[in-house]
Amino acid sequence: MATEYIENRTFDEIHIGDTASLPPRRLTIEDIRLFAALSGSGASSQVASDYASSSRFHAVVGQGLWSGSLIATLIGTKLPGPGVVYERTTFNFHQPVQLGDLLTVSVTVREKHPDSHRVVLECQGINQDGETAITAEALVIAPTEKIRRRRTLLPEVRLTDRARFYEFLERVSALPPMRTAVVHPCERTALLGAVDAAKADLIIPILVGPEAKIRAIAQEAGIDISAYELVNVAHSHEAAERTVELARSGEVDTLMKGSLHTDELLRAVLSKDKGLRTERRLSHVFAFDVPTYDRPLLITDAAINIYPTLEDKMDILQNAIDLFHALDSRDPNVAILSAVETVTPKILSTVEAAALCKMADRGQIKGGVLDGPLAFDTAISETAARIKGIVSPVAGKADILLVPDLEAGNMLAKQLEYLANAEGAGIVLGARMPIILTSRADDEMTRMASCALAVQFAHHQKTSIS
Repeated sequence: MATEYIENRTFDEIHIGDTASLPPRRLTIEDIRLFAALSGSGASSQVASDYASSSRFHAVVGQGLWSGSLIATLIGTKLPGPGVVYERTTFNFHQPVQLGDLLTVSVTVREKHPDSHRVVLECQGINQDGETAITAEALVIAPTEKIRRRRTLLPEVRLTDRARFYEFLERVSALPPMRTAVVHPCERTALLGAVDAAKADLIIPILVGPEAKIRAIAQEAGIDISAYELVNVAHSHEAAERTVELARSGEVDTLMKGSLHTDELLRAVLSKDKGLRTERRLSHVFAFDVPTYDRPLLITDAAINIYPTLEDKMDILQNAIDLFHALDSRDPNVAILSAVETVTPKILSTVEAAALCKMADRGQIKGGVLDGPLAFDTAISETAARIKGIVSPVAGKADILLVPDLEAGNMLAKQLEYLANAEGAGIVLGARMPIILTSRADDEMTRMASCALAVQFAHHQKTSIS
């Protein structure tokens, strides 16, 4: 069937007067959320809803990005189709496109230039009332070779607006930046991450490491660090120790891992005499923005505790619950994960899940609504929970996932990242102050979101104590 394929029209096959169109497309709230983020206007559902009714949305998104993208899709898939090269498109906007509107876009060939294989296309978008909302003139170079592809072979493209990350950044925008010791930023990405966070007014970085090496990296990468304090030490071990000294003396509010190994930093943090230990066990919390899940999702512990005991899991859970309270006023739904929903002595994690729930009933774990054991599907899918007959205030609505061990947590986090296009910011809790634990693979937004989490939590700690 022809609909199973996308096939282009070569220059020789195109004739003046040829036309093509797309089926009517309705503007939805999901489109608004995407384009609100693209135009830098916030990303939460409420922000997007407010944005939808604003004149800025009509002018920038409805008439520009959204309707323009439909025309680009039509040119790229039908006329001329795959292999087309865009040179120029000039838009004219006649009617605002509003939430719920239907837009039908079409293109017509107006000119052909054999010497250059250029084609001039007249484009228009008509709304459900028959009014012209947009017109455009597109100059393209038509392909000269035939291209025919099965639709199923075309790569799927998923765009995410990183709504949760924008919410993290928006939430801390009114807070003062935190003095942050950046430990051994002796690699371009680590140094750039600290400087980007400083430019965003999230942190005031104190760079702790070999001064000559840091300055050389900055110069080679074109990073201006002249505005930031630099504490000169000989090597990464000394950088970790000096950073902890700064924290103990109250000179910094947070720590940020640079290019040294995580174990090296945490060894200094956990020193019995000179470290930043508390009665709590240290644990890592991922804050994930999952495009297919309707709420932020915290996962713990996928980075520090390899095979945590029941007592360890008490602290790991409490750390995650405390972080959630720094972000939200309500008590989180906490799902304690295992392979099954029934308690069986053959699977230790199910027994520990039941014990943790009873500990919460007795007040040993505070501030969350716990349930477990729950399998991953019943923790995040109300449909799966209903089919399995799981009656629970947590099932299908989990805010926090406690994994059985580091192996399970690490695999879950990476599956979300690589299969669900999720983004995970992370910090370490349980010390006297939060520790920003970034990866070399993190991009700028992920690093800034991790900083925002730490700033929010540190501020929450201070206000709770006061």
